[in-house]
Amino acid sequence: MQNRGTGIFKYLRGDKGIWYIMMVLSLLSILAVYSATGLMAYRYQGGHTAYYVLKHVAILTAAWITMFVVHRIKYTRFAKMSKLLIWPVIFLLLYTLTVAAVNDASRWISIFGFTFQTSELAKVVLVVYMARVLTKYQPEIKESRSFWRIVWAPLVVCGLIFSENFSTAALLMLTCVVLMMVGGVSGKHLGALMGAGVLAAGILVSICLAVPEDSLPGRLATWKSRIEGFTSDSEEAYQVTQAKIAVATGGIIGKGPGNSTQRNFLPHPYSDYIYALIIEEYGMAVAIVVLFLYLWFLRRGISIARRCKGSFGSYVVLGMTFMLTLQALVNMGVAVDLLPVTGQPLPFLSMGGTSLLFTALAVGIVLSVSASVQEQEESEAMAPLRPKAASSLSRARILQPAAADGKPQ
Repeated sequence: MQNRGTGIFKYLRGDKGIWYIMMVLSLLSILAVYSATGLMAYRYQGGHTAYYVLKHVAILTAAWITMFVVHRIKYTRFAKMSKLLIWPVIFLLLYTLTVAAVNDASRWISIFGFTFQTSELAKVVLVVYMARVLTKYQPEIKESRSFWRIVWAPLVVCGLIFSENFSTAALLMLTCVVLMMVGGVSGKHLGALMGAGVLAAGILVSICLAVPEDSLPGRLATWKSRIEGFTSDSEEAYQVTQAKIAVATGGIIGKGPGNSTQRNFLPHPYSDYIYALIIEEYGMAVAIVVLFLYLWFLRRGISIARRCKGSFGSYVVLGMTFMLTLQALVNMGVAVDLLPVTGQPLPFLSMGGTSLLFTALAVGIVLSVSASVQEQEESEAMAPLRPKAASSLSRARILQPAAADGKPQ
């Protein structure tokens, strides 16, 4: 019989470590968003400083409800759902390219009044779909025919995301490549795929650097400015400079909650640069703890994947945990100027609706697999006790003296 735990863990199944990580990140997120949105509240909400944090708490609550509901669903059901959703996702990505651009990028669509970023949905669906096809074609995984049946989906989905959100497409493709490596796809095929990707990226960067910014179409001009801003001290690196100041002035213990000054200068201190604000207010000590939490999340995912009996569950957990941890590391790398600006939010910390909800969906799937693993382990642990208990009961009945009617007393 499954051990339901005590307190809140009577209702929360799966890995307790992941639940604790989500709790800590959620609490820190509320504190950081409240501090980061002060100036924006004065500008757009007439000084109502609690407006944005209350909105964020509402979205965070919806994310927790999503995570709770999803983790109670048997994870094998997501395999069939991904097969049905992959084509609607591709259609939505195509449709997204036709809508009006926001900040020179077409990333958002509105359906029945609900506005969301299609690439966030695509990330979760594609990882589950990849886990499904890797499991399906496992007996013939080394063959060229199987490789193309596996790789077409990430090529199409990432290709559609690429033109409007390069960083998301790159991180998602890297996640799929890692899954294919774990799944045993031929090294020859993967090498050719990665070689083609590096060659294409090199050609694209060369074009961006060689052609004047005014002559570049679409997002290429933005990519060029970010590359140049990262490699030089030009005015394009304004946001990076402000993040450096936040990091430098935060020190070891920080200025204290709500005492940030760079929140008034940092672009998007509540999302893209929330890690820099955390360093400024809480210091490098807390920043290292945040880094440790994401690495611990990856470690818990690897542990769940190793204990999972089925390939599908293992691939799903590895894909989700690697994708979210990689996104977190990229966001933190940008905040401390180790990487060029990408616009990636910090999972479960940054303010935002779509990203937060679909991150909760991904974590809920991981917890669903973990719950199934725990149930199976507890069932296996109880199995040796059942025959022994049954034989003891039978022996007791045999040794019990008979009554007058011939039945045991």
